Amino acid sequence: MTGTAVVTGLGVVAPNGLGAEQFWAATRAGRSGLGPISRFDAADYPVRFAGEVRDFVARDHVPGRLIPQTDHWTHLGLAAADMALRDAAVDPGTVGEYEMAVVTASSSGGTEFGQREIERLWSKGPGWVGAYQSIAWFYAATTGQISIRHGMRGPCGVLAAEQAGALDALGQARRLSRRGATVVIGGGVDASLCPYGLTAQLSTGLLSTWADVTTAYAPFDEDARGYLPGEGGAMFVVEDAAAAAARGARAYGVLAGHAATFDPPPGSARPPTLERAIRAALADADLRPADVDVVFADAAGWPAADRAEASALAAVFGPGEVPVTAPKTMTGRAYAGATMDVAAALLALRDQVIPPTVGVRSVVPDYRLDLVRDRARPARLRHALVLARGHGGFNSALVVSAAGPVTRQGPSGGRHGGN
Repeated sequence: MTGTAVVTGLGVVAPNGLGAEQFWAATRAGRSGLGPISRFDAADYPVRFAGEVRDFVARDHVPGRLIPQTDHWTHLGLAAADMALRDAAVDPGTVGEYEMAVVTASSSGGTEFGQREIERLWSKGPGWVGAYQSIAWFYAATTGQISIRHGMRGPCGVLAAEQAGALDALGQARRLSRRGATVVIGGGVDASLCPYGLTAQLSTGLLSTWADVTTAYAPFDEDARGYLPGEGGAMFVVEDAAAAAARGARAYGVLAGHAATFDPPPGSARPPTLERAIRAALADADLRPADVDVVFADAAGWPAADRAEASALAAVFGPGEVPVTAPKTMTGRAYAGATMDVAAALLALRDQVIPPTVGVRSVVPDYRLDLVRDRARPARLRHALVLARGHGGFNSALVVSAAGPVTRQGPSGGRHGGN
């Protein structure tokens, strides 16, 4: 396995911005996309806020014939993949069909489509259930539709590991690129803001039911009370660095290292494995902890989970020794759409600035975190670590590195800046 995998295209569909640059401008400015749920009447649900991709109109991005055949989740995925291909200036028609691969992540599949068809089954009978129900709900539907639309007949797959799957998909995209795929579409989106989808999420007991949207999702805060759900995500074009340079493509950054672990069962007396995932990802990237300039946290928003993540970071990097941020406080936790954190990390490397965490008023002192809050922080950034945990014990860590030389310095001339 040889070669360096770089990201040459970004496509983002986020609650606070449609398209990579709109998303990044809002994220840098600390503009949240969280608000009242509008995709259905949530008045009788304990969770009434979420991150919705409100400006998305399917017919503007998806061929008309595909709209009734596929779920909203797949519409978002198709749009993000198209954005990424355009951004990378890749024409799939000029690449061998078996040289192109697709790997995505999904946590929920097509829940909105599935709910609609199940309602028809219960209210009208089996004759009213459409044939597309058999495939539109399935976790691999978005991978399949991207593959079909662009004639990508190389290795294709899907990973289902809740939030962790978002990073695992990019780890797999890196492997496929290094094994010879010319173009890989990698990433993940989720969209499960319907009654069935929200009820399924509520079953974990981890969602915030707080009545103030500005503080309902406040990870690492002394008043942390859970998280708000989100939809959307990001897709990436991944290529071999030498091949990308040969065609004159711009590289946002390098997929430098990845590792995944699985926690032992609760009550087993064995520790969680996030720290091990971090160390393994750094080893895969051939980096020391001191080389990491920023961490994009999983930021679960529950005290026990926040404490475990803070402890892992302190064990690897030292207390408060690396800036930490959680821009997903502006989008909600979008499960497989945690790829938005990877997009933010790559854009942070490009612009040499750490985006803020919003909604956090008072960080628990014992966490010993240098949490970037309220406003962006200029900094010298070469390597970023992105973390994601999935309900049930999944952990994933991804290292992304700048593709070229870094010259800009933060206010303090080093890793830390004033905030």
